[in-house]
Amino acid sequence: MKMLMSLALLVGGAICAAERPNVIILYADDMGVADVSCGDAKAKIQTPNIDRLATEGMTFSDGHSSSGICTPSRFAMLTGQHHWRRFHGIVKAFGGPVFEDDEFTIAKMFKQQGYRTACFGKWHLGWDFEAIRKPGLEEKDWPSPDSYDWTKRFPGGPIDRGFDHYFGDGTINFPPYCWIEDDRFLTVPTQPVIKSEPLAGAGNFRPGPMAEDWSPYDVLPTVTEKTVGWISEQTTDQPFFIYLAFNSPHYPIVPNEPFHGRSKAGYYGDFVVETDAMVGKVLAALDAHGLADNTMVVFSADNGAETHAFERLESFDQWSSGEFRGVKRDLYEGGHRVPFIVRWPGRVGAGTVSDEVVSQVDLAATFAAMIDYSIGEDEAIDSYNLLPVLSGEDYERPLRTATVQNTFAGKYALRQGDWVLIDTASGAAKKESASYLQYFGLEDYAKETPGLLFNLKDDPRQAKNLFVKHPEKVERMRSLLRRYVNGERCAPINE
Repeated sequence: MKMLMSLALLVGGAICAAERPNVIILYADDMGVADVSCGDAKAKIQTPNIDRLATEGMTFSDGHSSSGICTPSRFAMLTGQHHWRRFHGIVKAFGGPVFEDDEFTIAKMFKQQGYRTACFGKWHLGWDFEAIRKPGLEEKDWPSPDSYDWTKRFPGGPIDRGFDHYFGDGTINFPPYCWIEDDRFLTVPTQPVIKSEPLAGAGNFRPGPMAEDWSPYDVLPTVTEKTVGWISEQTTDQPFFIYLAFNSPHYPIVPNEPFHGRSKAGYYGDFVVETDAMVGKVLAALDAHGLADNTMVVFSADNGAETHAFERLESFDQWSSGEFRGVKRDLYEGGHRVPFIVRWPGRVGAGTVSDEVVSQVDLAATFAAMIDYSIGEDEAIDSYNLLPVLSGEDYERPLRTATVQNTFAGKYALRQGDWVLIDTASGAAKKESASYLQYFGLEDYAKETPGLLFNLKDDPRQAKNLFVKHPEKVERMRSLLRRYVNGERCAPINE
């Protein structure tokens, strides 16, 4: 039986490789799993275009990012290996690349297999700023508009990671504030600091050089417009891979005026609605150019909603994490359980839902199987092939042996079946407010026990700590977690 199943998967993989599907990843920024309406007419944020993807594809109800913050999750998704093997934090303003020069990325893989590759929007994985910094400056003299030679090639970014083309502003709330195309500055940041202007919602910007005509309101519609334009240039004789990383609904909250009041969750909800509209523009472009039937579209997000979700809960009775506890940065489910939808016409059943525990690191092995790329033993070491799940084949459940979650150094969680071990005193990165704990009937565990154990099937809100009740399970899970953290790969070789 297993031999027949393996043969079926190999045949299926060969068919997929022969047809060479296009692939698009649409990646939201700080979006909770319940910020997508999922067809619920009563949801306070309506996302009809993302809902369309779910109606026409598969929704993973237990999908996760690698981290509770953005840079690590993006790195993990693009490399198929968990970020905590290399680092934990984000790339700060004027920070260098997180990649090694010869690092495997899915973009390099697609390019090697004959794909055209493009990246749009938020990068936040570092550039080589030292390559453009003017010599002879002391650290106190920079960063300023005069600290860098903006006419030079800007290395270390998407073009050096396997993408043929890039257009974006780097990171909306980090300098330099300007447009970058490929590995060159399209607009030059000549202003010493970002101009002050009223924002629709909350948020701020790190001080630093800014181009005269740069506006945060332009970022979301512009990167979408550039993506749609690039799609229009594609032909059916060469497949393509697009990674469109939206800046939304990350702070600063800057929905454009036509979207104000379009939700019942304030400007944040309006920003989600505008993000959904941008998803609609990409889907419309695929339809208009006859590309939809041979294009896999993946929609997900880098982590859960920002801590302002607590304020929305009080003001609008809208909780971005749905039935789950936690927000961005947390080891609780709301920090890393994110929207995860895959549409692939003719290959993935329309309107299907999978409760498999899956991670964004799994995209690497999945794409490799689709395009007949043989992953090396030191590549994508934490990535499982999701094709058996997507295609509805029989397979041995669960797909993943276990899944590691992490945001900060030294603090990890391990998911295994219905159980999750949080190997630290609390799953919250910041102290949870008394009103929030009371609202959901939760407890603050930080002072009670050295660890947390929950059964998510019975207790999705993570309200009942079973750590003391099941010491043997705790030790087994902790032992496996230590093996992974100490270097053992999470995925089997050649999966």
